Amino acid sequence: MKKINTLCLLFMLLLCGTQLSAQDHKVLEKDLTGYLFTYFGGGENGEAIRFAISLDGYNYFALNDNEPVFDSKQISSAGGLRDPHILRAEDGKTFYMVATDMMASKGWDSNRAMVLLKSTDLVNWSSNIVNIQQKYRGQEDLKRVWAPQTIYDKEADKYMIYWSMKHGDGPDIIYYAYANKDFTDLETEPKQLFFPKDGKPCIDGDIIHYQDSLYYMFYKTEGHGDGIKLATTTSLTSGQWNEKEGYKQQTRESVEGSSVFKLNNSDTYILMYDVYRKKEFHFTKSDDLENFTTIDQEISMDFKPRHGSIVSVTNEELRRLIDKWGKPAGLPDINKNPIITGYYADPEIIYSQRDKKYYLYPTSDGFLEWSGHYFKTFSSENLVNWKDEGIILDLAKDVPWAREKAWAPCIIEKEEDGAYKYYYYYTGAGKIGVAVSDEPTGPFVDSGAPLVDWKPEGINRGAEIDPDIFHDPVSGKDYLYWGNGYVAVVELNDDMVSMKKETLQTFSLPHFREAVEVFYRNGIYYFLYSENDTRSEDYRVRYAMSKSPTGPMEIPEDNLILVKDVEKGIYGTGHNSVLQIPKTDEWHIVYHRFSRPNGIDMGRAAGYHREVCIDRLQFNADGTIKKVVPTL
Repeated sequence: MKKINTLCLLFMLLLCGTQLSAQDHKVLEKDLTGYLFTYFGGGENGEAIRFAISLDGYNYFALNDNEPVFDSKQISSAGGLRDPHILRAEDGKTFYMVATDMMASKGWDSNRAMVLLKSTDLVNWSSNIVNIQQKYRGQEDLKRVWAPQTIYDKEADKYMIYWSMKHGDGPDIIYYAYANKDFTDLETEPKQLFFPKDGKPCIDGDIIHYQDSLYYMFYKTEGHGDGIKLATTTSLTSGQWNEKEGYKQQTRESVEGSSVFKLNNSDTYILMYDVYRKKEFHFTKSDDLENFTTIDQEISMDFKPRHGSIVSVTNEELRRLIDKWGKPAGLPDINKNPIITGYYADPEIIYSQRDKKYYLYPTSDGFLEWSGHYFKTFSSENLVNWKDEGIILDLAKDVPWAREKAWAPCIIEKEEDGAYKYYYYYTGAGKIGVAVSDEPTGPFVDSGAPLVDWKPEGINRGAEIDPDIFHDPVSGKDYLYWGNGYVAVVELNDDMVSMKKETLQTFSLPHFREAVEVFYRNGIYYFLYSENDTRSEDYRVRYAMSKSPTGPMEIPEDNLILVKDVEKGIYGTGHNSVLQIPKTDEWHIVYHRFSRPNGIDMGRAAGYHREVCIDRLQFNADGTIKKVVPTL
């Protein structure tokens, strides 16, 4: 029995670790919503890097009117850049790009260098030239350096750059070296990466780590077939490659410059290649990286690319690219939700009168069984572009009475004589606490003890969670609400960290589960709340109305205002806050839903793999709330 319990504990810890790493990873696959295509062009001024974007991996639109995004003459030694390859780094926020430093007009044996580029936003890039012949000894007979690419080598914990080189009368051989930490240079000697059995020339290597097991390398047989072949290995530097039979291109024409990428939230891979003699670019697809079918009839591009590569990007990254180089004609609108990447839930939103910014305060989600221990905040000037301001309160470090289960925060900004204070109420380990800061971005200092760790008199059900803070503009009083299974409300003292317990009241609402949210508009107090369990696809929002912040309540005839939309794949829409745009009657509802597109298939885990969304909240002439239309 002891052995079984130990194994169970280890299994649970492994699951917990998996959830932790998922939450800590900078970019989740669910947040990859588009694609960036980097390529070079043909004709005059063709040997320069260009960008195009796609929302589905099939239809591509050139950025910057298909003009170069870099001046090749400024960042290369030859005056031209070809064969760009782009990779998202393991940290999720850095991008590496490498390209051939070459002008074909100077001859196919004219180049000796490559260019290394680095960016953290896809817009601003640093670059460095690496001349192989000048950097390394014994390269006197080097003729060409072609088509570099980058891959993260897990065994070495370094970024490997691999490319083909030809020396003298010898064949083109694919070599590798490791980049330095800053990705500005190579730090190791070039070594042969691939050893084809026939010893014949190989160029344009393109490697992908398939299902965290084998490395698949697609490469061109230069001068003997001019097609795409495949070899696999378990270790990049082992020299042991399993060469597959046959060619992978689905055409009889000569091809080069293959590049493979995975479609977002799918098990399908796209292999594309340059049909250079016909000046065409072909696409194929596969579910196993060995058997491919042509999909050219499904592809559209408003440009003619040469040898390039594709990387998946987020909504935020797509917007950044568009802000820099303009929205291409014909590109569909980008989904606005979720508004932040990652797993987050229970969102609270405010507008800071001091900073003239919006601040979002969610639960950090993605932890096994809701076991997260820290809170973060995000800032925005326009409700579209959000900045991660980092951790503002960590229960494991800062709160002795609650080490985990950091849930459902709320906050209020208070100004007195030009000085501002921020009071942050939150759930910790099933109790409600309060922390204070001079800044909306923290750090917040806990009061030292829970504010609510007891049940109100007469309540024998539910839980003490989900606080909501409300300033009554009519009376000037501040009220704290909370509860799961019941609603409690109490007036706070002027210090905002203690309560007038004699004012405590409890009440019920039809179909109430949790997450009451109170706001005031045109003489009416609104009470929005969630029905059902957060693990349910039918988690949803209802509301009540009142002439007082403490009731009695009026329940509209149809008070269900936010529900799932099966056709859009939207489920579990609940636990909201409400925002009024300053000096307007424009209102928004901020809520969480199951993570798309796979949350609905997660079972119980969908309840702690959620994402934050925003939509318009609108009213009828009589003050009742219109149905909210959840958007993608």
